[in-house]
Amino acid sequence: MTNQSPLGARARLLPSIPKGDVVASFDTYPEAQQAVDKLAHASLDISKVSIVGSDLKTVERVTGRLSYGRVAAAGAASGAWFGLFLGLILTFFVVSPNVLLYSLAAIGIGAGFGILFGVVSYAVTRRTQDYTSTHQVLASKYEVIVDPTVTLAAQTALANS
Repeated sequence: MTNQSPLGARARLLPSIPKGDVVASFDTYPEAQQAVDKLAHASLDISKVSIVGSDLKTVERVTGRLSYGRVAAAGAASGAWFGLFLGLILTFFVVSPNVLLYSLAAIGIGAGFGILFGVVSYAVTRRTQDYTSTHQVLASKYEVIVDPTVTLAAQTALANS
């Protein structure tokens, strides 16, 4: 008798941490990728290999200082894109020889509202964050984990390369 999941085949799609043997450990993700590439070139069943990152850290890298001019430019750009989108939709519903003017007007109005909303939101939140940044989630250690049925072959492939 087998223990079937009430979810059937969908149960295999649920996230889980891979189980198996650690055959290599690295400080960077590209190094772990290179090890998996070596295993793939050694004709190992690659579907039994996983890279697991542990000791996660959030890294925020400051990319610049915010100012009213920078916020206005970013607002104008995003508003112009939204205006372009609305202008293109408008061309499907309006039959007129001036449809290009309508689209340009939508871009201009979108840019104007983008500037307005960008500057107002920056003025309201100015004391909380006066800089731009990017966020990343990085691991301190990356382990290459393989199914126990291919551990010996994986260790041999990594030792020979």
